[in-house]
Amino acid sequence: MTHIPPPAEELRLLDAELWHLDARRAQLLARRAWLIATLNKARPAPVAPPTPVAPPRPEAAAPGVQNLLLLLGGVLLTIAAMVFTLVSWGHLGITGRAVVLAAVTLAALAAPAVLHKRGLRSTAESVAGLGLALTVLDAYALHEVAFAGVDGTGYAAVAAAVLAGVWAAYSLLPGTAELRLPRPAALVSAQLPLLLWAPAADAVPYGITTALLVTAAFDVGVALRTTDRSVRVVAAVGAYGMGAWGVLAAGWLSWTATGLSAVARAAALLLFAAVIALGAAWRGQGEKRAVGLALTSGLLTVAALGGAARSVLPEVWTVPVHLAFGIALLAAVRAGRLPDEVRGGLVRASTAVQALAVLWAVPVVGVALLGPVGWASRAWTGAPSDARAAVTVDAPWPSHMATVPVVLVAVAAVLVLAVREATWRPQALTGALGLTWAAALSLPAVLELPYSAGLSAQGATAAGALAVAAYGHRAAPAGIAQEGTPAQLTALVLALVTSLGLAFLSLASQTATLAVLAALTAVCALVAWRSRLAPVTAPAALAYAAALACATGAAAHWRPSHTALLVLTVPMVAALVAARAGSRSTVPVEVAGAATALLAMGLALSDPPLLALVLALCGVIAAGTALRFDRRPVGYAATALFVLATWVRLASWDVGTPEAYTLPVSVPALLVGALRRHRDPRTSSWTAYGPGLAATLVPSLVASWGDAHWTRPLLLGSAALLVTLLGARHHLQAPLLLGGSVLALVALHELAPYLVQVTGALPRWVPPALAGLLLLALGATYEQRIRDVRRVREVLGKMN
Repeated sequence: MTHIPPPAEELRLLDAELWHLDARRAQLLARRAWLIATLNKARPAPVAPPTPVAPPRPEAAAPGVQNLLLLLGGVLLTIAAMVFTLVSWGHLGITGRAVVLAAVTLAALAAPAVLHKRGLRSTAESVAGLGLALTVLDAYALHEVAFAGVDGTGYAAVAAAVLAGVWAAYSLLPGTAELRLPRPAALVSAQLPLLLWAPAADAVPYGITTALLVTAAFDVGVALRTTDRSVRVVAAVGAYGMGAWGVLAAGWLSWTATGLSAVARAAALLLFAAVIALGAAWRGQGEKRAVGLALTSGLLTVAALGGAARSVLPEVWTVPVHLAFGIALLAAVRAGRLPDEVRGGLVRASTAVQALAVLWAVPVVGVALLGPVGWASRAWTGAPSDARAAVTVDAPWPSHMATVPVVLVAVAAVLVLAVREATWRPQALTGALGLTWAAALSLPAVLELPYSAGLSAQGATAAGALAVAAYGHRAAPAGIAQEGTPAQLTALVLALVTSLGLAFLSLASQTATLAVLAALTAVCALVAWRSRLAPVTAPAALAYAAALACATGAAAHWRPSHTALLVLTVPMVAALVAARAGSRSTVPVEVAGAATALLAMGLALSDPPLLALVLALCGVIAAGTALRFDRRPVGYAATALFVLATWVRLASWDVGTPEAYTLPVSVPALLVGALRRHRDPRTSSWTAYGPGLAATLVPSLVASWGDAHWTRPLLLGSAALLVTLLGARHHLQAPLLLGGSVLALVALHELAPYLVQVTGALPRWVPPALAGLLLLALGATYEQRIRDVRRVREVLGKMN
């Protein structure tokens, strides 16, 4: 019979068996994990499939490789033929040499037709180039064999012409008409016959220049008639190259020509070049280069005619003659019916000639304008002999410039008469005004007028420019009423520049200086009174008035400090005028008045008493200006001037007490602060009273610390105590802190000797002990002191 244990025993057995099973299962799972890891390490890693790689892109295209190989092959064959012709020529007899060259040349010239029929166009072009090169070698061989005694240059000219014809005929054959190389090659060869023939015929430079220009004309004709692009490019390069060299040579011949025959031939060459350029521009209508070609044609025409006239006229008329032809060119353009491109180019040519003529006149105008400045260092040394000597004090006079006024007036007339478009009319009138002014400015020096006449002429020029600036708009027609604005502005600038130059020019003589400055002052004042130019002319009048005052003082032999009083009349007048002037003139007049006041101060620097008087008078002028409602801030400047006047006066009296300098500042400052507090009670006491109190208390405190007497500390301490009490009474922070601080520092300074004595009388251990007791007391009552400090801060914060 089976023994069945009791339930409790059976349960114990079952639990034990299950525990053994769990332990065995865990052991097997661990073994399984180890086996899997071992197998994974031994198995090779999977290899990713290779990514497809694009085939390498060829760096050279097939047609390019083909053309390069053909070019190299043709070059090598040509080199080989040259070596055979030049080096190995002696190994064959006359018959053999002729047969070899003829056979190779004919084969090279015939092969391109066959190759082209089979579609080998590039190969045909390469072999055709070889054939053309062989024809050049045939020409050389023919010279060596049959024409050895003929001049090489002449033979080369004939050979180049024959080769050009042969190559041109070759390009017209049925089998080779499609080839692109023979026609440009024929045109290149056609550039040489005339250039080689001229030296061979012992032609003079005129003949060589003619050959260049004729070749350029031939190229122009080819470029205008052909439709082949490669031929047009070669023709254009040849036309520009040969034409440029021909024009340069013709221009040099015209410049260096001495006789009438030489001048005429050079002018004919330049006219021929002009005709070539004009023809190219006429046939090239609608193209951009037509304007440039027409411009070149116009310039060459002016150069040709001007060069021809230059040989029979004095040198001084060289530029006017060229200018006359340039103006005539403009007139011819306006009278004739020309294409737009040609008309525009010729107009630009005339404009360029006029601009160059004006540029030629600039040195004379510059000397006439800037030369008088040299009198600033030679004032009143004596009047010069004439107007030219007056403007050449430090600069030489340019030679052959007597026709400058004629040139300037002519260009001005062209601007007025020729420019009629509404867009450019204002600029033209402004330019004409400037040129007319330049002519009038340089005319006295050019004519060498007497010095007084030169002054009068320049004065008239300044007056005329000023009249145009002031009243030019009244004379303008209604249709161009707006044109007066730029011209008037230009006239105003020119008038001021001329008047300044006139003032410098008058420095040569004392009488002239006084008369000119008086006249300039009167004229500027009159224009400011009767026109709208017051913002500019009124300050100019004040400036000249100040200069007149200085000149008057110098003429009377016054000291500069005494002259300053006379100069002060100018800012006085400026202040009166500014009060009555319009809004646009007020600021410029006031600025001019301030500048003249500074000039008066500078003149009085060497005399302190008079400087104090000048400062006081300037303060009076500023105070009077501050009476105007819109100039109230000027009152601060007036106060500063009064204070400076006081200080300068005290310094001149050798007063060393600082309170004498600070109290005149503090008292007005405190009064102004009290007035401001009265008007605005919210103003801070630091703003109202801080600057005034600090201006006196701080310098006095510094002085009292170095003062051995008791008077200043006593007075300063009393004043500081009074200020402190007033600050406490009215709850004002600035008086309380400033007065209290100064009072404490004065007291500390006065008690310092006694503290030193007491410290010296005590034993040495007493100060450390007292310091320790003080620290203990402070530490024990620290919290109470913090509350007291906070309370004091709150009380001060409630003060204003």
